[in-house]
Amino acid sequence: MALKHSLQAAAVRESLRYVGRNPGENIGKLVNLLKPFARVPEHREILCQVEEVWQDPENNWRRMTERAFAQLSPGVMEKFVTSFLLNAALIGVQRRQEMEEELQCNVPWAILMDPTSDCNLRCKGCWAEEYERGGHLSLEELDSIITQGKELGIYFYLYSGGEPLLRADDILKLARKHQDCIFCAFTNATLVTPELAQELADAGNIMLAISVEGFADDNDFRRGKGSYAHVVRAMDLLRDAGAPFGFSACYHRYNTEEVASEQFIDAMIDKGAFFGWFFTYIPLGRNAQPGLLVTPEQRKLMYAKVREYRASKDIFVLDFWNDGEYVNGCIAGGRRYLHINAHGDVEPCAFIHYSNVNIRDVSLIEALTSPLFMQYRERHPFNPNHLRPCPLLDNPDELVAMVKTAGAYSTQRRDNEDAESLAEKCREAADQWGEVADQLWNGRHAEKTEQAVS
Repeated sequence: MALKHSLQAAAVRESLRYVGRNPGENIGKLVNLLKPFARVPEHREILCQVEEVWQDPENNWRRMTERAFAQLSPGVMEKFVTSFLLNAALIGVQRRQEMEEELQCNVPWAILMDPTSDCNLRCKGCWAEEYERGGHLSLEELDSIITQGKELGIYFYLYSGGEPLLRADDILKLARKHQDCIFCAFTNATLVTPELAQELADAGNIMLAISVEGFADDNDFRRGKGSYAHVVRAMDLLRDAGAPFGFSACYHRYNTEEVASEQFIDAMIDKGAFFGWFFTYIPLGRNAQPGLLVTPEQRKLMYAKVREYRASKDIFVLDFWNDGEYVNGCIAGGRRYLHINAHGDVEPCAFIHYSNVNIRDVSLIEALTSPLFMQYRERHPFNPNHLRPCPLLDNPDELVAMVKTAGAYSTQRRDNEDAESLAEKCREAADQWGEVADQLWNGRHAEKTEQAVS
């Protein structure tokens, strides 16, 4: 089977040369070569949808694909198809399912790691600020996590922090060593240079998600004066080098309307971004600013706009909270991803700062079977309404119960915030959003039922 996959992958790589010359005519050949790797019905359905989409020259997904072949270096496109589509999305899923059955625990699609807790910015209300600075995962520790992950079928690795590009040399070393994996680093973009942009393009299997919270005034409100200029410069450098990148936007009480605007999305596309991750503000720790929490109306706006842009713009946007209906609830706790902070604590989520284990003391499998992770597995979904997926922001009592049952400790070494105190800051927002989310959820289900009947 391994030899068969190797030969098929080689055929896919060879076909990319022809696709790049004329994507309009040759993309169908690439899809046909990918079909044997699609073992899950949902994946086969997606490939069939790609074929349908490609028949429409004006389809936004086709436009994005054509833009990718024109903008990105050939090496980037090859690594995206082989490392992301083949390994992470298609081949890896079968291995993960086998391991989940054998181990009786969640095995994630992706692992988020913090190479360092240090950062050169001081953003207002930053969740990462609650970790003690000076924490670092060594190159050897990061390499070990990736090696263990690949044995479980995990080929997608993300970096946050702190500012991960403070460790750019190590990140590039890992990308070059693990060329069968795809990597993504969330960055404030201040450290992107022409040389780094070219190295990222040459590596081919690492992309940047650049943090931006609107245009200059809104962005610099939380991130500091002049930070938007760094974002613009970094995007220009990456685009010119043929390196892949997208944006990461935290939406809060004072910038939601701007980052949800068509003007902002179009600006990101014009700069060369291919994806956008939206996260909403979470009031973690002693420096939390609950006044930044979005209103239910603002979260509803983001819900509508993300769906609108996914159907019309040549960029892939997603919302970490509002897209629960597509993944049947919360993705944390190893169900789709987990987080390992710079001190080695293995957490269910980047926003859930509680753990039972440290990766320096246990294997990745032992971490996945630790009490808090098993609580996530046993209690999911946390709400039958998948527009209320989160055990903190949407169902805060669920987090309190899990932390207590698991006997988990706080990983916020600066204040050791207990789960009840954290939950209390989210209860009002959870109740308010619950009313709106239930209306949306019931409306969506009524619409689907009507379509099925007709």
